[in-house]
Amino acid sequence: MRQFPESFDEIKPAGPLRRLGALLYDFMLTAALWMVVGAIAVGLNGGEATDPSRPALLQSILFIITFMFFAFFWTRNGQTLGLLAWRLRVQTPEGLALSWWQALLRFMAAGLSIAALGLGYLWMFVDRDGLSLHDRLSGTCVVELPKQKRKKKSAK
Repeated sequence: MRQFPESFDEIKPAGPLRRLGALLYDFMLTAALWMVVGAIAVGLNGGEATDPSRPALLQSILFIITFMFFAFFWTRNGQTLGLLAWRLRVQTPEGLALSWWQALLRFMAAGLSIAALGLGYLWMFVDRDGLSLHDRLSGTCVVELPKQKRKKKSAK
């Protein structure tokens, strides 16, 4: 696994409002991705979203594409576009990028957290480290990155 350049001392756990903002941003991107896949499916199925002989195929493709979207960003630089916009990152407590196995555990547990009326997310309010249930189960955490210091332009 790859070490991120910032040391863990420089960053703090992300608060629930920032995490919610990133989640909503990523949801909009995911919905757009689903619409593109749905449009392709309609084109391939003669104007129908699903093939009647394989009704679960579209749902399976959407599930896999959604996982690949999140896992790609989480394992690459720890940031989906929503996390990037909110200066957050998913990483291990040691400051490492997620493995594909951790990404799968996090994705599945986050889905269950949402399906259980958000209880897995609400877990962060009682957790001693402010981690959600899917953070705990996958051995990951969401951290807030420090603001980038602007470089002063030098006079010529």
